[in-house]
Amino acid sequence: MLRCWLALAALLLLAGCGSPPPASQPGAIAAETKSCFATFGTNKVHYVVEGRGRPAIVLVHCWSGNLGFWREQVPALAGRARLVLVDLPGHGRSDRPQTTYSMDFFAGAVLAVMRDAHVDRATLIGHSMGVPVISRVYHLAPRRVAALVSVDGLLRRPDFTAEQAAQFTDQFRAPDYRENVRTFLGSMFPIPGTEAVREQVTAEILQTPQPVMVGAMEGLFGASQPDWSLRHATVPVLVLNAPNDMWTDEYLEYVRSLSLQTDYRVIDGTGHWLMLEKPAEFNAALVDMLGKFGLIGK
Repeated sequence: MLRCWLALAALLLLAGCGSPPPASQPGAIAAETKSCFATFGTNKVHYVVEGRGRPAIVLVHCWSGNLGFWREQVPALAGRARLVLVDLPGHGRSDRPQTTYSMDFFAGAVLAVMRDAHVDRATLIGHSMGVPVISRVYHLAPRRVAALVSVDGLLRRPDFTAEQAAQFTDQFRAPDYRENVRTFLGSMFPIPGTEAVREQVTAEILQTPQPVMVGAMEGLFGASQPDWSLRHATVPVLVLNAPNDMWTDEYLEYVRSLSLQTDYRVIDGTGHWLMLEKPAEFNAALVDMLGKFGLIGK
């Protein structure tokens, strides 16, 4: 049973103290893109804006990731919507405070970015850990959300015991955490031919400080943290997953129960980073789903 739950956590988590952020990050969207910084408490949250138009889309990356992980989606979406790509606190070029990296903390940062970017309402797209983050944004400010798009992440929290959560998190707390991260990420790329993507993703994730990695894990599974499970939505709930045995018929029914407007699709031949592994197929499916519910321009 523990092995099953740990595998479930591995599927979920791939999204990202005191040291300053690096001057530049791998995976930048474009050299000419202007960086913006929203104020969130005493911290600065980095984001960039691409595209134009009234429909707005906010993209939230995975555990220990950065906004550049959406680089393949920008060309497909920028002509149809205004895109806001966020570096969550502790990640990318955002500040790295010594704090509790809860899903509510991340969600508050996303809302701060939306205010700073003058986005009143947006479709939220999250990858992996980004899915519980956007679920909490919806919980905190439902009127600011036009739709929720889950990319290979869980919309409900697994029922971990404290011991299971500690066992899983401790591998990233250990002195040899970098090698543990490499092993962990390697299991997320089961498809031959994706080795180059795997190495690039791994290099970018390893730039995230260890305290942020551990803090985000604790924010996901800590017993004292709010349950980020989505239980009901009055907006469309759209899902794009990679093939995995854990996406059961029961999970599909759960997704369909969340909203009167749902769409659930699987991109075959991909691993956890489906948007980077098969970007053309992923983008076509995403644009079709968003268009189906009038969430992007033509």
